[in-house]
Amino acid sequence: MDLTLATRELDSATVVAVGGEIDVYTAPKLRDKITELVARGHYDIVVDLEAVEFLDSTGLGVLVGGLKKVRQHNGMLRLVCTQERLLKIFRITGLAKVFDIHASAEGAAAG
Repeated sequence: MDLTLATRELDSATVVAVGGEIDVYTAPKLRDKITELVARGHYDIVVDLEAVEFLDSTGLGVLVGGLKKVRQHNGMLRLVCTQERLLKIFRITGLAKVFDIHASAEGAAAG
């Protein structure tokens, strides 16, 4: 399965809606999108994972790397995730304490 990315502006945040699988093959596409956004001055990023069907450690690494990139500019990278199977991954890895995880893009954009 491929990875789809769609960006939109919501309040002062840039929302990246991700669909499909984030794995060793597709994660570089997401990393490149986040890098591109930061390079263009977007430091408040919301990554919407609602349409993600699979997330592996490579994908987690991309999200952590994205968080580090925006924090260098005093920005934030927030996640939208309500799927229990993905939330479990964030809890098991301890990343649920690292990321702000919201139920909606609107909630995440509001901070």
